[in-house]
Amino acid sequence: MSMDGIGGGGGRSRNPYELTEESAVYVISVAAQLSGLHPQTLRQYDRLGLVSPDRTAGRGRRYSARDIQLLREVQRLSQDEGINLAGIKRIIELENQVAALQARVAELAAAVEGAAAALQQREAQVHASYRRDLVPYQDVQQTSALVVWRPKRQQSSD
Repeated sequence: MSMDGIGGGGGRSRNPYELTEESAVYVISVAAQLSGLHPQTLRQYDRLGLVSPDRTAGRGRRYSARDIQLLREVQRLSQDEGINLAGIKRIIELENQVAALQARVAELAAAVEGAAAALQQREAQVHASYRRDLVPYQDVQQTSALVVWRPKRQQSSD
């Protein structure tokens, strides 16, 4: 499940020697020891697609700290919760999908905030462009008084 090389650092150039949670550095024997599992179990999980470590040029497996955490979680779900490996695989897929969707929501929220700020700035520019020599019209209050108009009668010239 290591995501090395995919999306790297969000477009930033990273130091290739910097160790992160995704850095694939553990050989299978060390990963097995750190996760408390047998190396053959790690191979089986890799074949099933539960935990897929990076590979070296010679096809050797290299596990990251994140892979070790995932191995421990697979073991916990299997032994403590009694979930079969197919169910665990589906859980992992759904968790990855949720994480991707959360990242997309955060990205869209940032875009919306940027658009709202641009809209407010444009609105401020429009308000600043108003003519200052004009006075806003104030509507006269309506009253309930009734005014009757009667035209003057014309006098006849007889």
